[in-house]
Amino acid sequence: MKITSAEFIKSIADTGQMPRDSFPQIAFAGRSNVGKSSLMNSLLNRKKLVQVSSTPGKTRLINFFLINNSFYFVDLPGYGYAKVSKQMYKSWQKLLENYLQQSKKLTGIVVLIDLRHLITEADLQLIDWLEHNKLPVIIVGTKSDKLSKSKIIHHKKQNEFQLKKYNCCKIIPYSSVTGAGKSELWSDLMLLLDKKKT
Repeated sequence: MKITSAEFIKSIADTGQMPRDSFPQIAFAGRSNVGKSSLMNSLLNRKKLVQVSSTPGKTRLINFFLINNSFYFVDLPGYGYAKVSKQMYKSWQKLLENYLQQSKKLTGIVVLIDLRHLITEADLQLIDWLEHNKLPVIIVGTKSDKLSKSKIIHHKKQNEFQLKKYNCCKIIPYSSVTGAGKSELWSDLMLLLDKKKT
């Protein structure tokens, strides 16, 4: 994918504020500090388009980025950060669920997990909810550059075993540092966008 333009459009705190154009949307979700902003910047060949927060759990809004004037990347609030209040967590969760249920242009969701660890219960709950609601899911294992090749294979197999009951049982190992996994992820993203057109 050749990126000719990528620009921040808006942040929303309510689904009534979503863009009203017809462009398809690909959302990115993951636990706080999983490397979501870094991955999105890496995909778009940008360094600071998506702000990398120094404080996990800081992203409290849904952020829309228009790519090539033809589709959106949607940055969803991170989940699973223990230091936020229950009230704030519930408000994020409600915003997330409302978006996933109400967006008519949502093409698919990229769920990020930290490949260095076993997939968490929070990740599995999200994936279960997404598949129950028949939303296409791509699973990406971030921070693969911090593992040896043999560890990447081992951790990938371990986590794919945990996902065996789901349709999205394949994990793409990804490194925002080296770009490993970038072409494979873009191929899957393009398939989502092509399906939306038909």
